[in-house]
Amino acid sequence: MRILVIGATGTIGSAVAGALSDASHEVIGASRGGGPGGRIRADLEDPSSLDTLFELAGDLDAVVCCAANGPLVDLGSVTDEEMAAGTRGKLLGQVALAGRAARHLRDGGSITLTGGTFSAPLPGGSLGALINSGLEGFVRNAASELPRGLRLNLISPGWITETLRSLGMDDTAGTSVAEVAQAYVRTVEGTARGRTFRP
Repeated sequence: MRILVIGATGTIGSAVAGALSDASHEVIGASRGGGPGGRIRADLEDPSSLDTLFELAGDLDAVVCCAANGPLVDLGSVTDEEMAAGTRGKLLGQVALAGRAARHLRDGGSITLTGGTFSAPLPGGSLGALINSGLEGFVRNAASELPRGLRLNLISPGWITETLRSLGMDDTAGTSVAEVAQAYVRTVEGTARGRTFRP
């Protein structure tokens, strides 16, 4: 398959791109900064960059987005504008990406987005909870609306072992990035639609 991976320079994205390449897929990398190695520029907060992205990427069988992140906010002091801005990339940006991917993918193609999940409330995590719940609802419903046998799913990885370790935190509650990457591979290669997977 010919697969576009957005966020291909991040911790998860680089592992996903590597795992898909190891599984004999052709991977086209994209990142916010573009850069060397054939990566195309793609910014979830800039819809025009997504239009250009699909023009440059050519024919595709799958799109995987690993570029999504959301800020931690203090609910007591965050402004309406900060809340709206916080949803722009991870939630609205991925929704915009899915809509464009649905118009450009080959029949039977796959779209995989990235959410997040945590086993307990996270200080400053109310915006993230809003975004992640919104993504799950969007994927569950939008998957049934897609034409031409297209599939839409969500990976919700939670804490990554390597990220916790780099922050000097206890990494025993995390999932290794290699294990998370394999969840993306299974989703791209599988038949599921409208599902949220928590590796």
